[in-house]
Amino acid sequence: MAGAVREELVRMGAEVTEDDAAAGLPAAGCNNIVARFAPTAEGIPIMFCAHLDTVPVLGPIEVVRDGAFLTNRHAAILGGDDKAAVAAMLHAVDRVVAEGIPHAGIELVFTPCEEVGLRGAAYFDPAVLRAAFGFVYDHTGDLGGIVMSAPTHKEMFITMRGTAAHAGIQPEQGRSAITAAARAIAAMPLGRIDPVTTANIGTITGGSATNVVAEECTVTAECRSLDDEALDAQLMAMLDAFTWAATEGECDVEMVVRDHFTGYALDSADPQVVMARQALDDCGIAVREVASGGGSDVNALILNGFPAVNLCNAMVDVHTPDERIRIADIEGMVDVTLALIARARGPR
Repeated sequence: MAGAVREELVRMGAEVTEDDAAAGLPAAGCNNIVARFAPTAEGIPIMFCAHLDTVPVLGPIEVVRDGAFLTNRHAAILGGDDKAAVAAMLHAVDRVVAEGIPHAGIELVFTPCEEVGLRGAAYFDPAVLRAAFGFVYDHTGDLGGIVMSAPTHKEMFITMRGTAAHAGIQPEQGRSAITAAARAIAAMPLGRIDPVTTANIGTITGGSATNVVAEECTVTAECRSLDDEALDAQLMAMLDAFTWAATEGECDVEMVVRDHFTGYALDSADPQVVMARQALDDCGIAVREVASGGGSDVNALILNGFPAVNLCNAMVDVHTPDERIRIADIEGMVDVTLALIARARGPR
């Protein structure tokens, strides 16, 4: 993906620079890529951002047209998350260059590792940008959605350590780490906790054989919320459950909590939100403000001091073999991009 994007940017005449994300993030495989198109008119320089990675590809990808949609012929993801955004941004700017459309300065940022914790965007230093603010296209939902808030996300890595014993001869001498973990999970609140808070157990691994009382069990879990107090309460409820169950099961427990990403809340008067609303209006697209239960590169950009907003780009059933996107919606995001570029150019 990075190679294909670089090739397009060079063809379009962009000034292309990269950081050293591939060295700093072993899973990245490429750097953060920045493409700059020098202004040809007065106004506000703006940035567009999309991520290059997808969730794991478990089968071949062969893009086919199915009626109004693009989808994968095979039982695997399409990868429209976020390649549909990459395509829309590249095509829109290609039109700006080819048609000589005046603009106040355009920057394109392409990031790796979004799907594993927004790591590329978190690594990226926005001080290199000249843009006043940016637009990310990376959310499901019909065109017109402006994502006004996204949660803070905490990850937990739990290791229960018990005592091994023969399960058929001396089970009473064992202390099952799996049983302790199961007690903890059964005791904690999970799923939809309140309208803005969720929690989930991701994976459970442990044990060595059916005839051995499990000496170790590892659990991964998460909680996320738009409300910091609710998030803290949920996190403590889950950690307390693991601590209680370890004590009851006479096991040791090791708990590691990691910030996956930090939440944000935008205001309707924020300049990037105002411009997004104006551009959507210009395209005749009904505007709505939405809250997200997931993260995007916007979380990391805002945390790093760069104002941005995420816009819905109508991806459907992302991260599944049923993933698809309407051709008209990709074309619609091209129009939105051109409308944003026009709005940034100033009064008409």
